[in-house]
Amino acid sequence: MAKEEKVKILVVDDRPENLLAIEAVLDRPDLSIVTATSGNKALGLVLEHNFALILLDVQMPEMDGFEVAELIRGSEKTRHIPIIFVTAINKDKAHVFTGYEKGAVDYLFKPLDPSILRSKVKVFVELFQQRKKLQQSNAELSRVVAELEEVNRKIQEQQESVIEEERLKVLLQMAGATAHELNQPLMVLMGNIQLMEMEAEIPDNIAERIKKITGAANRISDIVKKIQTLRHDESKSYAGGKTILNLDQQVSILSIEDRDEDFSTIQQILHKHDQLRLNRVKSIQEAFELLEKDHFDLIFLDYLLPDGTGLEFLEKVNSKGLETPVVVITGQGDELIASRIIQAGAYDYLPKAKASDKALLRIISNALEKASLKREMRRAQKKLAEMSMRDELTGLFNRRYFAEALDREVSGAERYGHGLALCIIDLDHFKLVNDTHGHLCGDRVLKDFGRLLADSIRKYDVGCRYGGEEFAIILPDTSLEKAVSLCERFRKRVKEFEFTFDDQTLHITASVGVTARYPDGDTSGEKLLELADKALYQAKRQGRDRVVAV
Repeated sequence: MAKEEKVKILVVDDRPENLLAIEAVLDRPDLSIVTATSGNKALGLVLEHNFALILLDVQMPEMDGFEVAELIRGSEKTRHIPIIFVTAINKDKAHVFTGYEKGAVDYLFKPLDPSILRSKVKVFVELFQQRKKLQQSNAELSRVVAELEEVNRKIQEQQESVIEEERLKVLLQMAGATAHELNQPLMVLMGNIQLMEMEAEIPDNIAERIKKITGAANRISDIVKKIQTLRHDESKSYAGGKTILNLDQQVSILSIEDRDEDFSTIQQILHKHDQLRLNRVKSIQEAFELLEKDHFDLIFLDYLLPDGTGLEFLEKVNSKGLETPVVVITGQGDELIASRIIQAGAYDYLPKAKASDKALLRIISNALEKASLKREMRRAQKKLAEMSMRDELTGLFNRRYFAEALDREVSGAERYGHGLALCIIDLDHFKLVNDTHGHLCGDRVLKDFGRLLADSIRKYDVGCRYGGEEFAIILPDTSLEKAVSLCERFRKRVKEFEFTFDDQTLHITASVGVTARYPDGDTSGEKLLELADKALYQAKRQGRDRVVAV
């Protein structure tokens, strides 16, 4: 296994003792601490390395931290690197907000608290690792999409060729001609043209007509050749649609602002951007009433409101599970409030005094990008969770999930005194399907069988692919008699079903073993599985295509 690359963090400070102290605090096997004693050295390093975070001293000779941050933010290659300012001096609001305006994500004041430093660095390291994984996933997805687009292009070309061939064939059939019937008079026509061209003296007007007739005859000859080489295998149907993300879509913003003049300022700044739709409410209560009825892409939140604070609003947002990104735009607050706001879940923080067209568009873009990244991560996590418990071919639960579900259902049956049935199903002579028709055909049969099974059981029953051509059903709160009845109906449905692959139609049968745990019984999951397997074995010995219960 390849050794995992260390996450790099850049620490910039003109005092070597400060660098050594921070290195000691952040000493971890998975981190690589790179140091710089000046802004110029730091700028060179950010172009050479991929940093997860920059800890940047504000007060440095020649070039201070604000200037360094501004240059880093001005480069397309480095603008994404988060910067935390480290300072021993000015803590006033104007100084702090200057740092945020230059692109900082946080502030740390000297002397540094080691636990706070480690916790903040840990957050950005995790974000960097998640972003890296997403980039790798995106690269893989891009590769797959490129391959699919190339396959699609080839399919489209083949389809266009087939359509043209079919069109020509239909036209000729409508005229009552076949390729063979057309070929003979065509040869006569072309032979006579060649004889005419051999004449010593041909008038110019006749020569021009012969040239046109020759061209038309050659085109007819090409058509005949096409018809003679037509493919006669059955064509497959392919999904022809694509979905394209519209990057120029409207952005709906909800402004929670009780002061008319402040809302008017925001409105005037954004009015020239037609893609931004701005709505307003004056209180937290009005905001949640509107959020229940309408969807918004972004929320602008004032910190002090008539019925609460921005922190209280964010707490309520989190408790309700709302995922709309929130940006706090307020005249109130200092570095501490800004930090608490971000920790509570806000995506960004901007003082009203600093509100401008450039600043607002930047925070809108950043907030929407972060929200999109979170959604992608949730989708990826959901997909991974599904992959861990679903069988890829049939879409049913896999054997791992089956084991967990069986233990869970047995525990529930013991607790509440309910019945519980277990069925094991095996496709009869399935190896013969693979050997005779190929594994692609076998996969199609298994997929269709899985769909039949899912359609035949209740929502709270658990259908699983147990392995190969074996399937299992866990039937909660079900007696043995009811389980046998369900399996008998399913067995008949399978026997009557026509499994198709290309131009082949197959009929298969299934053997089923059924057992049950009676109310107040003490049968374990392992025992149920053993009994169901025993019943299945009996069904096979008795001739297959039957349900046997024990």
